[in-house]
Amino acid sequence: MFNIGDYVLNQKTGHLGKVIGYGHQIMNNVYMTTLKVLVASATNSPKKELVVEDVISEWKQGSAA
Repeated sequence: MFNIGDYVLNQKTGHLGKVIGYGHQIMNNVYMTTLKVLVASATNSPKKELVVEDVISEWKQGSAA
């Protein structure tokens, strides 16, 4: 489980950012916990603040480098 303030990397999209909250999605009638991440580096978006939300299993520990 990640803590608020941790840096994480989305394994599908390559988004790197800081965890700012949690949420949930219903997938196949099951609640899945999601992370809300303030993206610091998005490969295909202009430099602006972007919040991304995805299931926890898609994220791995990142680096603030």
